[in-house]
Amino acid sequence: MGLTHAHVKELPPKYKVKFRFEVEGVVERHDIIGAIFGQSEGLFGPDLDLSELAKTGRIGRIDVSLKHENGKTVGTIVVPSALDRVTTAVIAAMVEAVDRVGPYRAHVELEDIADVREERRSWVIRRAKEILRRWTLAKMPTTTEVMREVAEALTPARVIRFGPEGLPAGPDVGKSKEIIIVEGRADVVNLLKCGITNAIAMEGIKVPETIVRLCEQKEATAFLDGDHMGEVLLKELLSTARIKYVARAPKGREVEELTPKEVLEALAKRVPAEEVRRELFGPELDPSLLARLARELHETFEAVMLDAELNEVARVPVHDVYQKLKELDGIYAIVFDGIITQRILDIAREKGIRFIAGERLVKGVKVPKGIKIIRLPEIRAKLGVEEEEEKETEAAEETEAQAEPNSTEEGH
Repeated sequence: MGLTHAHVKELPPKYKVKFRFEVEGVVERHDIIGAIFGQSEGLFGPDLDLSELAKTGRIGRIDVSLKHENGKTVGTIVVPSALDRVTTAVIAAMVEAVDRVGPYRAHVELEDIADVREERRSWVIRRAKEILRRWTLAKMPTTTEVMREVAEALTPARVIRFGPEGLPAGPDVGKSKEIIIVEGRADVVNLLKCGITNAIAMEGIKVPETIVRLCEQKEATAFLDGDHMGEVLLKELLSTARIKYVARAPKGREVEELTPKEVLEALAKRVPAEEVRRELFGPELDPSLLARLARELHETFEAVMLDAELNEVARVPVHDVYQKLKELDGIYAIVFDGIITQRILDIAREKGIRFIAGERLVKGVKVPKGIKIIRLPEIRAKLGVEEEEEKETEAAEETEAQAEPNSTEEGH
């Protein structure tokens, strides 16, 4: 028995969330369901309100099975969910948080979250095997060995766990010269079905150290979903790891749902990561421009502000940098003969500034993601070495040129 809303078409459930419960008193099913809806109401707003989710069919009929024993009520609760994994996990925690039913204390504990689609897929696979076996025996009894060999060739490789983080991956990630980085396990599984055995999943927004290390050793292609989250993950990858190429699923599509043909087409259209990096973050600072400004600004206590085309927008005293940044928009980089403080970093983050080049960074400051810090003393030191080498080369050439006439005379 359970609770649902009349005239509401329930969406096909993705998950079935099962709980065990115990109430220190005699209650009925409607008391349990009332406590679930009542104690979750208003916790997180309308998007996570169980009543609203039930009305729209995203939470299905809640089934309660119970029995009374020794003055207590025990049983199970099953909540069908058509929501995504994250939201389903939040719903599960909300149900577990129920601690009273009527006047009695209660304890609810999550027992299992079953993937309905996985169960359906498992049933289809078992049934397909049975159909194939009967069909083979009935229709092609003389070709049993041939069919077995073909079936083995078509069997997809299994997902392995790779690295200290246990990342889902294809079996050839360790030995392949190239890797494909995807978002989650389902993407790895889909690529295996396409015969691609060198994929590895990030399993989250933060780039795992294993993937950073692999990108240093192998040619890496980022293959991500064609949605906003795919772009977020792509920015994180490009900022953290050495990515060679970028491929994307079609707009609004996920890698895990692509057909083999679509997967191969997307990978064939991959582009160099540098092109994507320029589109997402803008151009890198030109080394010659940076070298010129490092010399020009040394001991001037001035700052130069550049736009995305690396054109000079403003030149101000160092003590006016913060105020000038507040006034201006479209600043892409700052090069200044001063110290990079947290105050400068914070306003740079607000204004979307990509590069800050200064004399040094104040100890303990937090550099926002997306901002690259350049230390001008390092640039000048490098310039000094290059100039010294250039002078040595010129001196050697001059000495050699002076020696040539003497050699000629000696020859005569």
